[in-house]
Amino acid sequence: MQSLEEIYRQYANRVYNIALNHLRNVEDAEEVVQDVFLAVHEKAMQFEGKSTLGTWIYRIAVNRSLDKLKSRSAQKRGWGVLQYFDVFTQWVPQQNTEFNHPGVALEYKETLQQWFGWIDQLPEKQRTALILVRLEGLEISEVAQIMNISVKAVDALLSRARKKLLKFSQKSEGK
Repeated sequence: MQSLEEIYRQYANRVYNIALNHLRNVEDAEEVVQDVFLAVHEKAMQFEGKSTLGTWIYRIAVNRSLDKLKSRSAQKRGWGVLQYFDVFTQWVPQQNTEFNHPGVALEYKETLQQWFGWIDQLPEKQRTALILVRLEGLEISEVAQIMNISVKAVDALLSRARKKLLKFSQKSEGK
């Protein structure tokens, strides 16, 4: 197996992009990158080679990004110990309103923020498939391995995500 430094050089940019596209916050994405490569170091002996090393690392990156989103949502809702005892408290997903993505020209930032707001409203699996295929440019077969689902399931997730985004767009335009 390669050294951790070689693995980092080979996969860090893609891991960062996966995290940034999920979280849209530079600091959170950098934290996820650190968490991912710490996990790779700690779990290297558990890697069984059932998938490529990249697929394994990307799966960790997606899982850590989703964990960070859930953690962020819980913090925003003021999730506290007392809420565990409140029978009437319901978990309601909060829209991710942060948008801190480098390299986005100011004139496009508002439009991209709107699109990412719509992406945030997609169910988790649809959102992950869309980010990995459309934003990261991964092959559908690799996304299927990362998400541990079939290629047809990824296609279905992308199709449903596309339809929902089209509805959001049409609704926004007043159609």
